[in-house]
Amino acid sequence: MLISKERREIVEFGKKMIRNGLVKGTGGNLSLCNDKKTMVAMTPTGIPYEEMEPKDVVVLDLEGNQIDGELKPSSEISFHLGLINLREDIQAVVHTHSIHATTLACLGWEIPPIHYLIGLAGTSVQVAPYATYGSEELSKNICNTIAEGNAVLLANHGMVATSKTLPKAFAIAEMVEYVAQLYLQARSVGNPVVLSREDMDDVLEKFQTYGKQKNWKNN
Repeated sequence: MLISKERREIVEFGKKMIRNGLVKGTGGNLSLCNDKKTMVAMTPTGIPYEEMEPKDVVVLDLEGNQIDGELKPSSEISFHLGLINLREDIQAVVHTHSIHATTLACLGWEIPPIHYLIGLAGTSVQVAPYATYGSEELSKNICNTIAEGNAVLLANHGMVATSKTLPKAFAIAEMVEYVAQLYLQARSVGNPVVLSREDMDDVLEKFQTYGKQKNWKNN
């Protein structure tokens, strides 16, 4: 089975998306490149995460040709490949329909830096213009909006987070949802105080070394 490690991770984090309430049913999708960035493991369309097995995960090349797996890939294959081909540092993509982030996306509101933890995604999280799911137009809108950040809201749709690894992309997706909830709650009772660009530049600099342990297994 090609890129079995990556396929197992897709299954693991698909189940985690359901458990953590980031999607409902078969909504959302995940992709992950191999280390050499020559193949992409992607969730199949319409398969419940709880029932998914590594062999069900589809393998594609970076042009979108299916090279392993019998099922059809996610309908959102276009923006996954668009993002993976956009920047060298993007090797994992997590697409969710989490409640608070999606609420902001439906309002057309970006997430400003009201809390420093938005720095995991960038200095803010912008909203990509609406386009029909699965379309090339949606892929272009997402790629044009994300710039150098790690996350983007999809107008009237959901949210996408990216990183070099699937655990990091998933952590960013969860943090965007957390800050989205804070922002909605703060706006419901007043006007949230937004951190300055200087404040966020300091945060981004500190994040370069935050949480790194020399003797830990992930370093």
